[in-house]
Amino acid sequence: MTTEPAPPPDGAGKRPATPTAEEFASVQQSSEFAELRHSYRSFAFPLTVAFIAWYLLYVLLCNYAGAFMGTKLFGNINVALVLGLAQFATTFLIAWLYSRHAASRLDPRADAIKARMEATE
Repeated sequence: MTTEPAPPPDGAGKRPATPTAEEFASVQQSSEFAELRHSYRSFAFPLTVAFIAWYLLYVLLCNYAGAFMGTKLFGNINVALVLGLAQFATTFLIAWLYSRHAASRLDPRADAIKARMEATE
């Protein structure tokens, strides 16, 4: 059983146009798409590199600085545990920051491009 896409919310009953390969290629070459790609990359790449460096630092410290990582901070809580938990906190922080960035800068531009591509004839 196949399902038909839902009609647009304006009630016109028209389905979105299906863009051709040439239309996709022309949008890909447009300055608007380049700005969208730049906005994504300028956020994602630096944070990815920073997080990988932070993670590798944690792994290297665990392997080569055992005495430092075993330093007790309070009770049975040591530096390794705190830094390990900070890895999780960092992951959630980056996900939250990306969500905000995408909602404010990426999604509106992508929606505008998509709307033009799917404009009914």
